[in-house]
Amino acid sequence: MPDSFEKYSLTWHITPDILGVLSASGKFENTNPAWYRVLGWCAHEVESQEFFQFVHPDDIARTETAFEIIQRGKPIMGFENRYRHQNGSYRWLSWNCVPEGDRFYCSARDVTEDKLNRANLKNREEEARFREQFIAILGHDLRNPLAAINAATRMLQRKEEDPAKQQLMAGIQDSVSRMSALINDMMDFARARLGNGINLATPTDCELHKILNQMLEEIRLAHPQTRFEAELDFADPVRVDSMRITQLVSNLLANAATHGDNADPVRLRVTDKSDHFVLCVHNSGTPIPAERQIGIFEPFSGFEPDKDQKGLGLGLYIADQIARAHGGAMQVASDETGTRFTFTMPRAA
Repeated sequence: MPDSFEKYSLTWHITPDILGVLSASGKFENTNPAWYRVLGWCAHEVESQEFFQFVHPDDIARTETAFEIIQRGKPIMGFENRYRHQNGSYRWLSWNCVPEGDRFYCSARDVTEDKLNRANLKNREEEARFREQFIAILGHDLRNPLAAINAATRMLQRKEEDPAKQQLMAGIQDSVSRMSALINDMMDFARARLGNGINLATPTDCELHKILNQMLEEIRLAHPQTRFEAELDFADPVRVDSMRITQLVSNLLANAATHGDNADPVRLRVTDKSDHFVLCVHNSGTPIPAERQIGIFEPFSGFEPDKDQKGLGLGLYIADQIARAHGGAMQVASDETGTRFTFTMPRAA
């Protein structure tokens, strides 16, 4: 019997769980040292006190109901409420209470961290649902009307002979193309910022010379006022997501055409350096201030709502995200000799 008592006494003192004996009137008659470790209360501060004094005001009604249940001789298992810490904060406790005679034997475990983790998980799940809904709205509810407008305009344009109306419909198509590009940028932004990064198709060995030359022809048509020169000094094939790399280069060239000095060409140089693939776009013009270079790959870094701009300032951000998705990096350098955006990516082994 003494051995059993000693074991009981040892458990009472070393257990991390709160233990207590409650009278029929709801006052603590005995408490263990865990009260101090968990809630900061010494035994003399708790004993002879009604337990309701420690319960969070918002939990009193539920706790009264639970107390009535054990007063009727039924045990309570896993009941959770908040108890006041000595410092004024509250901790979530999970209680087990068993009636025995005219007393109630109680144990409680601090589940505050578990509650916070569950709340954080719920928030993350809600955020994930929001991301999916947001991207779905961009991809479906905005793109579909634009596609309908574009198709209708093309059909009318084929039938219309009036040059003025032809020009009007061409303007509508240009606006649709611009809106489509903005939606694509916003979808990439949403995936990168709200989701798990820019999506890549499985990288494959690509004939990148041919792909880049085709892209250069397209961007020359889009920016007829700018001269583009290219030096493609690298070995094919290159293992990439060709669509995303084309998007990266197109964004860099469009940015250079928009902000560079049209008196000089925009230069694209692609080389192999050791075991790395290096792509650089250079334009002349006013240098980018050093303070702007620091956050230039952040979203909307170049967007100024009071100016007439064709985009939202997401092009460089998306280029940077595509570079990261390929295991590479973007860098910027700008001085009196011009501005250079450089994409470096390790070559696949």
